[in-house]
Amino acid sequence: MIDDEKYMRRCLQLARNGQQNAKPNPMVGAVIVSSDGRIIGEGYHVRCGEGHAEVNAFASVKPEDEPLLAEATIYVSLEPCSHYGKTPPCADLIIKKGVKRAVVGCVDPFAEVRGRGIRKLREAGIEVEVGVLEKECEALNRRFFTFHREQRPYIILKWAQTANGFIDDHFKPVQISNDFTKMLSHKLRAEEDAILVGRVTEERDHPQLTVREWNGSNPKRLVIDRSHPLNLESLYAHQIQSLIVEGGAKTLQSFLDKGLWDELRVETNLGMTVGDGTRAPQIPEEAVVEKTIRDGENQLVCYHQITPES
Repeated sequence: MIDDEKYMRRCLQLARNGQQNAKPNPMVGAVIVSSDGRIIGEGYHVRCGEGHAEVNAFASVKPEDEPLLAEATIYVSLEPCSHYGKTPPCADLIIKKGVKRAVVGCVDPFAEVRGRGIRKLREAGIEVEVGVLEKECEALNRRFFTFHREQRPYIILKWAQTANGFIDDHFKPVQISNDFTKMLSHKLRAEEDAILVGRVTEERDHPQLTVREWNGSNPKRLVIDRSHPLNLESLYAHQIQSLIVEGGAKTLQSFLDKGLWDELRVETNLGMTVGDGTRAPQIPEEAVVEKTIRDGENQLVCYHQITPES
């Protein structure tokens, strides 16, 4: 099991390389290990529409190592696909290559797979182990999992506040972020599908909501008000897997009140206070700190929701 975890961690490391271009497909890594513990092939899903991680891993095996496949183990962070999409089923390829064993990080929630790939491998006589580093594998693709399990985007609520808990200065915009945390915000935008603000923020602040200090595509821009409410079903239908909500306070609070959030990103300028203004939302009790980033007097805290598995 210790060795299984070691190779699965390598799968996760490889999978993250597909963060920008694999969407809307999940990030997946694959590693092929010979019976003596040597990695003879590895790969990840580079780009949507192109070869999956398993395809790239087998393609990397040197001709002189091909005979080793009969006693080899393939490690995959996500269940191999079992259906024809833009590429042939990876489960069929694994069977064709004749490996002895397969270790799968987690089951694919996508309706076309959902256990079928694992079943196909077992029916072909391949020994299959499921659930190695399962939580880590699911966390890597939590946007993909949320989208398919709950049929809505993964929702990130984000705001910046002063040390005494205001998001503006006497109801006027104020610069709270520093250069580093602003860059992190733009990095986040490059990684997510859409970004949303309320009408008041749009009219008062005229936010650009673009990627200017990071490399990547701009997220889809959304503005809501009473006459244009948020329609999660529409976002799901348009394949928007992740959504950043940047405020203001009423918009953020409306999501918090409904429990419609998966992650919070709260930046606090510990060296700034104001006399009055718009109060920042309160962190809900079910929020658990995931990580903290500090740069000078600016502190960014990321939270996730308590779940039965947390």
